[in-house]
Amino acid sequence: MSIFKDLTPGQYKAVYVISVAAEIAGVHPQTLRIYERKGLLDPSRTEGGSRRYSEHDIKRLRRIQDLTAAGLNLEGVRRVIELEDKVEQLEQQIIKERLEAKERIANTHRHYRRDLVLFQKSSSLTVYKTTK
Repeated sequence: MSIFKDLTPGQYKAVYVISVAAEIAGVHPQTLRIYERKGLLDPSRTEGGSRRYSEHDIKRLRRIQDLTAAGLNLEGVRRVIELEDKVEQLEQQIIKERLEAKERIANTHRHYRRDLVLFQKSSSLTVYKTTK
C-alpha cells in the first residue's frame, strides 16, 4: 500500500526550502542532506542549486522516519521504499490496463450492436442479417 495515493498533482510542486522541510518533519537539515546522499530523497533544485521540497518529499521523509524508528538502517529503508515505489507503479499499470480493457470490451459491444439489423417480419419468421 502506497503512502502517496492521497497526493494531488499540486503536492508534487517543490516549495519548501531545506530548513522549512526539516522543521516540518522534525529533523535537522543535515539529516535531509544525508538522506539525499543515500538516495532516499531527491528534492528539486532551483537554478541557483538550492534544494526545494514538496509535500511528496515530506511524506517520503515521514516514511523514512517511520521505518528507521522500526529499526531499519538506511539501506533497509532505501530497499523498502524502492519496493513500495515499484508496487505503486505496478498498481497504476494495473488500473490503466483495466480501464483500457473495459474500453475495448465496450467498443466490441458497440460494434456487435451495429452489426445486427432487424428486418420486418415475413409471415411468422424473423430474419436477422449481419453486416460485414
